[in-house]
Amino acid sequence: MLIVTQLLEFSIIVPTYNRPSALSRCVQSLAVLDFPRDAFEVIVVDDGGSADLTAVINPIANQINIRLARQANSGPAAARNHGANLANGRYLAFTDDDCRVDAGWLSALQAALEAAPQALVGGKVVNGLPHNRYSVASQLLIDYLYSYAQKRPSSGLRFFTSNNLAMKSGPFVAMDGFNETMPLAAGEDREFCDRWLSHGHEMVLASNALVYHDHHLTIKGFWRQHWNYGRGAFQFHRQRAKRGDGRIHIESFRFYWQLLRFPFGRAEAPARQALLLFIAQIANALGFFREKQFGSKTSQ
Repeated sequence: MLIVTQLLEFSIIVPTYNRPSALSRCVQSLAVLDFPRDAFEVIVVDDGGSADLTAVINPIANQINIRLARQANSGPAAARNHGANLANGRYLAFTDDDCRVDAGWLSALQAALEAAPQALVGGKVVNGLPHNRYSVASQLLIDYLYSYAQKRPSSGLRFFTSNNLAMKSGPFVAMDGFNETMPLAAGEDREFCDRWLSHGHEMVLASNALVYHDHHLTIKGFWRQHWNYGRGAFQFHRQRAKRGDGRIHIESFRFYWQLLRFPFGRAEAPARQALLLFIAQIANALGFFREKQFGSKTSQ
């Protein structure tokens, strides 16, 4: 059971696994937040990695309230929940170890949460590696999903990525946090958002709460990422079925056509980016059906 003692305004939770260099850039950005130092804490949760992270945490410890927690390797959902168990904040804010936050990030999240205290607030994620074509394509896909949802007010926002997310600790605890039966870094944020909405809560976009995502990808990493997104999508639908909604909604042809058109006017080499988005959808579909067939037997 999750228990959060509220003493501070924010607890920032950062799950990490064997990426000390990326984590260092992340915590350095947290150390220069434009927010009172005595109003937030940072909890870094090492998800069973082999890297020594004390050399990353110790130099920052004299600048902000930061601590390192460890757990056996259980996936990012469990790591976030472990961090929440240790949190003292009225609000929980989540980002990832390969992200850098804007100096005004917490202030923007706070303003959105004060305006909608019971909302799940998601900020804007910006690709931090504009010269990496695969990183650009992955962020374009997320941007498209957000844009598509905003154009459909009847259905509203239904998904935020977990690298820029905040909410009041009470509703998070009441929902038992992220679903730890979903071990991949794929789909667990979608499942959390869906469950949040099913509890009658709203979702609010804070577009001025900026996080820069420095996820370096190769073509192999790009394929694997979207393959895992497909696996996570099947796990997501399996969890929904357990809650009584087993329907799998398939988007229309128009959704995919607009997706392929989305890079034009937004990215360099748009035709190449459209091709990568097409490849991503193939990887996603194959990952989905592979997970459906083999489930936990599929390699991590």
